[in-house]
Amino acid sequence: MNFFKFSAVALTFWLGTPAFSFGADGNAVIRATAGKSEIVITTTRRLAGAIHSLTWNGKEFINSTDHGRQLQSACSFDNSPTANAETFNPTEAGSRRDHVGTNSTSRLLEIVAAKNHLHTKTQMAFWLAPGERSEGQLARNTNALSDFTLTKDVTIGVGRWPQALDYRVTFSVPPNSHHSFAQFEALTGYLPAEFNTFYEYDPQIKKLKPLSFGPGEIKNPVVLATADGNYAMGIFSPPQKRTDTTGPSYGRWKFDAARVVKWNSVFRVRKASGLRGGDYSYRMLVPLGTLMEVEAMLREWQTFEFTPKQ
Repeated sequence: MNFFKFSAVALTFWLGTPAFSFGADGNAVIRATAGKSEIVITTTRRLAGAIHSLTWNGKEFINSTDHGRQLQSACSFDNSPTANAETFNPTEAGSRRDHVGTNSTSRLLEIVAAKNHLHTKTQMAFWLAPGERSEGQLARNTNALSDFTLTKDVTIGVGRWPQALDYRVTFSVPPNSHHSFAQFEALTGYLPAEFNTFYEYDPQIKKLKPLSFGPGEIKNPVVLATADGNYAMGIFSPPQKRTDTTGPSYGRWKFDAARVVKWNSVFRVRKASGLRGGDYSYRMLVPLGTLMEVEAMLREWQTFEFTPKQ
């Protein structure tokens, strides 16, 4: 059973009367008061339930364009210099071929949205269709729709901080899979280009400090902000020790031509004798608000404890 899987009955009891559908429409909204405004999160059928929009205080935090630029999750397997991540890359929102179209190759299996909580389960599409190439390398998948599923539970509000997301995901790897390496992009956020001031949170000095555009990964949490500091969004993953696993590490990118910036949180699992099939669960905390508020949240969360299920 998935760590974050709930029955509709249980969710009804916990959340009240939800608006839910199974294997159907992905259009949903959750919201909650957060400081001087509301956080409003929107999912769409077009993206198989992936998060299309997050607004706070009149500002859009997500640059949702094709089927890759969302607040979403993805994974890849057995990557190498001759087989890059995109060549075997189950992705929540859909495929590269879906582009800016109205449909997703991914298949939404469950969605429950009520009050400040969102639950989805998605059968992920491969980013590349069979026969497509990434940087000259041929797709390793032979189907457009993978057998990998992504279950997420997103709650607005973390402890005393209403301007944060508690974001939990479970990647379900088919039992008949044969892989020795997995890269779980547990969460990525694509933000508008105006979030072009990059920071890392340094736990030694307990402050944010400037960070280059990269690209690259670091061990400290990453924050992207507007130049005036009025809007910022970051990513933090509590320590989640597991055998054969490294991470979290945090990446950042600035794509000038596409006018978009990105952060992510990544875990990697390696086992020469073969990875087990089953569930791989991760938890992230997403702070947002002003730059000062995001820094305060990250400072407090350095003592955050989380014990994941293996």
